[in-house]
Amino acid sequence: MSAILGSEFTFVQINSIGKMKSTILRFGSYGVLTITALSFLIWYLIGVVDDKWGEVIGYSSMVVSLLFVYFGIKHFRDKENKGVVSFGKALLIGMLISLMAALAFGILDLIYVKFVNPDFMTDYYTGQLEQLQIDLPADEFEIRKSELESEKAFFMNPLLHFFVMSMTVFVIGFIISLISAMILQRKEN
Repeated sequence: MSAILGSEFTFVQINSIGKMKSTILRFGSYGVLTITALSFLIWYLIGVVDDKWGEVIGYSSMVVSLLFVYFGIKHFRDKENKGVVSFGKALLIGMLISLMAALAFGILDLIYVKFVNPDFMTDYYTGQLEQLQIDLPADEFEIRKSELESEKAFFMNPLLHFFVMSMTVFVIGFIISLISAMILQRKEN
């Protein structure tokens, strides 16, 4: 009898994993398409923007693309899993959707700094140095200038740049996943 229950339980688990996978791929793809479309739209309409607006627009597009975390968890709970989802499963779904968007953003950012605006790093650090020179006394400026130079070398490495930009989106996605999992978790009656 336990062998039969065990096999039924395994079938239910496998079926649930398949539904989770399709939800993750579907809503992760929506996030990837959104971040890609917003990036290309921004590059086309606005072009190269200053650092402050670039950051605001960049973080806004990250959050918009990560809204699919919430919708993906809700879809899985309501449409695929009979109205229930545990906190852990909801968090996992959200994190995997976030991972897809994070990887896409890392790739898009590399495309931006390599092809769309190859002078981005130089311009960014020049702007930072100019602002620091205005804000800091000469001795502090020299210290911060050497720190910025080492950071610049770090970010010039494409793999490290990709990792940092992807992790930025993933951390934001983790926070959205955590909040969404807390809101959307629902246990069986």
